[in-house]
Amino acid sequence: MVKEKCILAYSGGLDTSVCIKYLQLLHNLDVITVTVDCGQNDDFKEIENRSKEIGAVQHYYVDAKEEFVNEYISHSIKANGLYENQYPLGTALARPLIAKKVVEISNKENAKTIAHGSTGKGNDQVRFDITIKSLNPNLRIIAPIRDMNLTRDIEIQFAKEHNIPISTEVKSYSIDMNIWGRSIEGGDLENPFVEPPESCFKFIKFKNSDVGYMEIEYEKGLPITADGKRMNLIDLINYINFKAGSYGVGIVDHIEDRIIGIKSREVYECPAAIVLIQAHQDLEKMVLTSHELRFKHIVDQQWSWMTYSGLWQDPLLNDLDKFIDATQNRVTGKVKMRMQNGSIRIVGRESKFSLYKNDLATYSSDSIFDQQLGKGFVELWGLQSITANSIAINLNKKENKGDEQ
Repeated sequence: MVKEKCILAYSGGLDTSVCIKYLQLLHNLDVITVTVDCGQNDDFKEIENRSKEIGAVQHYYVDAKEEFVNEYISHSIKANGLYENQYPLGTALARPLIAKKVVEISNKENAKTIAHGSTGKGNDQVRFDITIKSLNPNLRIIAPIRDMNLTRDIEIQFAKEHNIPISTEVKSYSIDMNIWGRSIEGGDLENPFVEPPESCFKFIKFKNSDVGYMEIEYEKGLPITADGKRMNLIDLINYINFKAGSYGVGIVDHIEDRIIGIKSREVYECPAAIVLIQAHQDLEKMVLTSHELRFKHIVDQQWSWMTYSGLWQDPLLNDLDKFIDATQNRVTGKVKMRMQNGSIRIVGRESKFSLYKNDLATYSSDSIFDQQLGKGFVELWGLQSITANSIAINLNKKENKGDEQ
């Protein structure tokens, strides 16, 4: 009897390795594993061998780095993608892409079931499930860790009992990585007062007190050069990760509101994301009108919240992208940054579309601005505020006079 196929989003870690056996034993499925490369620098051959050793009947490796940077990260740069104004959405951006690739494999294999290793406490279950169902509502989704309320201790014991070839040594931290950043959680970091040790970071150097500079050039909202060198977006991100990280730039440590309502302490290492978004925001301030900036800030926040919340397939996000793209036609120019001891400061910017005009802004005799225009402007600008306060003062006077009588 031919078994039904199940496509498993497979990272090679404990959770998804245990999932292979659970899907075989509890659901009697032939498991096909899919590993999507978003720039995590894993040993993908070893991951393939591990999946087959556990019992997967087939394995797919999907190189999605180009698609990730061009169709996901690029949108996030234009949208200044920061959840709660701090998290650059590294994992949140990758999960919809992984889910999309898994759905594509399920269509190719004519499989009716997709599985993933998300827990019931995290955000990834939302991102996977909504994306999968949006792309193919007829697919069945199995999430063994969530569905069976499995804990890490139970998983490790299960792995030992079924000779699953993974390291069952409990790691200090749970780390997820792609080209846009690393997330570090668990262990003693669950105490929000504990400082993350230097050993948990890959790019960040703590013993470099030198001063460094970096110049980023943008064209229509996207970075095209770093320090005068033209690069594709993958190479540019990698370049900034190592250079900015060497000056200690790129740590985010904050209390985060997860989708399902839990507050979580999250630590992220994302030098390139921090640099590119800060520089992009600064350039936008130079070339966009105050009205554009004020409204785009609202749009950016909504875009970031929806991306974090697993709503990548929602029609509104596509509408927001269209507005954001329309604002980026003039976001072209250079931004210069100073880096030292983990800090980054914008020290210069230039653009042919700059709305900053020196002959208007200067206080020297070269100014072309007529200061006498200011008096009438102030009177009109404050007219309603002044009128409202005058009415309130007169009413108070009448009330006080009545009290005296």
